[in-house]
Amino acid sequence: MRVLLILTLCGNFAATAAERPTKPNVLFFAVDDLRPEFGAYGAGYVRSPNLDRLARAGVTFTRAYCQQAVCSPSRTAVMTGTRPDTSKVWDLETHFRKALPDVVTVGQHFKQHGYFVQGMGKIFHGGFDDAPTWSVPWQTPRASGAYARPENVALTQRAPAAAAPGDRRAARKAAKGPRGPAFESADVPDNYYTDGRTADLAVETLRELGKKSAPFFLAVGFAKPHLPFVAPKKYWDLYDPAKITLAPNRFRPRGAPEYAILPGGELRSYHGIPEGPIPDDLARQLKHGYYAAISYMDAQLGRVLDELERSGLRQNTMIVLWGDHGWKLGEHDAWCKHSNSENDTNAPLLLSAPWLGTAGAKSRALVEFVDIYPTLADLAGLPLPGHLEGWSLKPVLEQPDRPWKTAAFSQYPRSNGGRNLMGYSMRTERHRFTVWVERGNPAKVEAIELYDHQADPQENQNLAAEPGQQTLVQRLMTQWRTGWRGALPR
Repeated sequence: MRVLLILTLCGNFAATAAERPTKPNVLFFAVDDLRPEFGAYGAGYVRSPNLDRLARAGVTFTRAYCQQAVCSPSRTAVMTGTRPDTSKVWDLETHFRKALPDVVTVGQHFKQHGYFVQGMGKIFHGGFDDAPTWSVPWQTPRASGAYARPENVALTQRAPAAAAPGDRRAARKAAKGPRGPAFESADVPDNYYTDGRTADLAVETLRELGKKSAPFFLAVGFAKPHLPFVAPKKYWDLYDPAKITLAPNRFRPRGAPEYAILPGGELRSYHGIPEGPIPDDLARQLKHGYYAAISYMDAQLGRVLDELERSGLRQNTMIVLWGDHGWKLGEHDAWCKHSNSENDTNAPLLLSAPWLGTAGAKSRALVEFVDIYPTLADLAGLPLPGHLEGWSLKPVLEQPDRPWKTAAFSQYPRSNGGRNLMGYSMRTERHRFTVWVERGNPAKVEAIELYDHQADPQENQNLAAEPGQQTLVQRLMTQWRTGWRGALPR
C-alpha cells in the first residue's frame, strides 16, 4: 500500500549527528494497504501520533513508489531487492523462489552477517513465508476472530458457494468461506484482533532480544488498514463521520484505456457491497473504517516503540516502516489498489538513522521500494549483494534535498479481450507515463497514458493522444526505454 519509513529512535525521537554504531539493530515494520494519508503527510485529520512520532525522527519521503501495487509483488520487491520482471512475481500465486531459488533476501543477508533475524505478522504475502530469511520460524499470532460482533461472525459461518470446475480463483474464495462486512466497530480490547496480538508478541520479543548480545533484525507486520476495516470502537470514536469528505474525482481518467483502472477489487467480495457505484453514505462509512483502522494500527506501533525505549535499545536501532502500496478510497470511481495510478503506486516511506542528523526532514526525491534493501545494508555497514536492482538512499538521508533518480518505475498486468498486457509506468519529476504492451512482445504497444502532475495531480486527463503532445510523448518514450538503470543518480 504507499510509504516506507526507516527511522532510528534517539532520545525523545530526535536524532543528532553521531558516529554510526558498528552493527545497529533494525526494527522493520510493514503495514498493509497504508496510503500516505496521515499526519506526517499533511493529513492532520487522521489520528496517527505514533507514525508522526517516527516521522519526526527521520526523513519522510513524499514520493516513494512500489514496484507493483498489490501485496505479493510489492513485498517480494522489498524483501529481495528485485523487480517483478526479475522475480516473476506478478500475482498472488507465485513464490519468488520458483524463479530465484538462490536469491538472498534482506533478512537472510543480515542473518549471514551475524544478526539474529525474526519475523512476525504479515511480512511476505500470506501463505508465502520464506524459511531461509529467519533465524527462528516466522509466526503470526492468532486473533480471537476476524470479527467480534455476533451478527458479523454469523455471516462468515454460512456455507460457501461451490466453485465451477477449473475456476481456481473461485475455488480459493470458496475455500476461505464467505466474507463478512467490509468494516466493524466493536467494543473489544486491542488484542482481540490480529494487530494487537502481533504487538503483544513484538513487545515480548524485544524484551528477550535485549538480553542477547547479537544485533537483531526484527520484522513486524501489521495487517491494518487492510480490509476488512475492523477496529475497536474507541478508534472509530476519534472521527466525526459528518466531517469525512469523499473523493473529489469519482470518475475514470478521461482518455485512458478502459482497463487502466478497474472498478472492482477485493472490496466487492465483502457482504453488503454493491456491484455498481458505491453510494455516498456507504463510501463515508468505508473511509471512516479505513481511518479507524489506521489509528488502531498506529496505537499498536506505539506500544512497540515504547518497549524499544524502555529496553534501552533505541540508541542502536534503525527503524523501517513501509506501506506495501497505496490505496484508492473512491478516486477514479474505484477502490483498493491494482493499478499504475499515483493513488496506488505512491506509498508511505520514512528513512532515518540517528548518526545522520536529518531528523524531521522531508524529501521529494523519487525513490523506490527496491531501494529499501540496499539502504538498510548500507546503513548497517554490510556489503551490497550483486543481484540488487535498487539503490542505497544513504546519500538522500544525509542530504534530503539533493538531486536523485530521474524516474521511478512500477507495473501492473491486465487481461483485455483475451490478450495478456503489461502496463509499465514511469513517474518523473512532472509526469506519469505508462506504456501498455503485449506480454512476451514488448514492441507491441497497445496504449499510452500521459499525465501532467503540475496541471493535473489527480491524473484525471490522459494527454497522450492530444494535439501538441507528441514531442513530449516521444521524449518520455525514449526515457522510458532506458529503464530503471537509466534513471539512477549520476
